Amino acid sequence: MQEALLSAAKYVRSSSVVSREVGGELLVVPIRGGVGDLDSIFSFNPLGSQLWELLKAGSTIEEMIRWVVDRYEVTADRASADIQSFLGDLSRSGLVRTQES
Repeated sequence: MQEALLSAAKYVRSSSVVSREVGGELLVVPIRGGVGDLDSIFSFNPLGSQLWELLKAGSTIEEMIRWVVDRYEVTADRASADIQSFLGDLSRSGLVRTQES
C-alpha cells in the first residue's frame, strides 16, 4: 500500500525557490525570509535541469522514469534509483514537495 501511495504522489517544485539558467547551467536558490539563501545554491546538470522542468507542472516518479528511459540509454531500474535519490535530495533541501493526485 505504501508503494501505491508513492505512485500516486506528484512531486512539484516548492514555491519558495527561484531558478535561473546562467552560462548553460541551471541554478536553483531557496528563498528564506524573503531573500535568496546564497549559502544553499544548487546547480543541476542537463538531465537534472530537464527533470526540474518536469517538476514545474508536477510529475510522479513513474512519469519521470518513463521520460528518462524514453530519451536515454538506461534501464528503468537505474532510472528509478537515480530519480528517487535526486528527489530525496531535493525534498530534504526543501526544493520540492509532494502532493497527492
